[in-house]
Amino acid sequence: MRTELSNDVVKIRRYCADDIPLLFEAARESINELSAWVSWCHPNYTMEDSRSFVLSRETAWNQKTVFAFAVFDVSSNLFLGGVGVNQINCNHNFANLGYWVRSSQTGRGVATAATLLAAEFGFEELELNRIEILTAIENMASQRVAEKAGAKKEGILRSRLLLHNRPHDVVIYSLIVADKNI
Repeated sequence: MRTELSNDVVKIRRYCADDIPLLFEAARESINELSAWVSWCHPNYTMEDSRSFVLSRETAWNQKTVFAFAVFDVSSNLFLGGVGVNQINCNHNFANLGYWVRSSQTGRGVATAATLLAAEFGFEELELNRIEILTAIENMASQRVAEKAGAKKEGILRSRLLLHNRPHDVVIYSLIVADKNI
């Protein structure tokens, strides 16, 4: 199973211990923008939070429950964010795909490029038939990423996502293996 993929924009690779300080720096930089959409990136985010996350990824990968990747600029090797395939449903052969990009690097196509690579991993390595992307209805930036990656908007799911212990409606997008642009 591949643990690294790349395209003209980014390289994604399985997290390793060297990523702990890189993740911490990028998360701290991005708290103001990310904290509304993800509960893990909060004002009290610490190096220990990064350490715990990165070190837990090996177990999750080995158990085939979460396939998380660090995202790097293909030219400069700057840590850009994260992307992953999770919530894998083996009975129906689908999973969720999530992404984030550090605040100083948004608007450059990074999330879209990383999403395409993670989807490729899901379809080719995990042999998924369907990949879902859920975004809070107010998160227009994440919706644009899903659309640029070729995901099809399927509708709105009410109270589907808990953010800061409050239910939020989400827009659900999907990529399927039969899509020609994947």
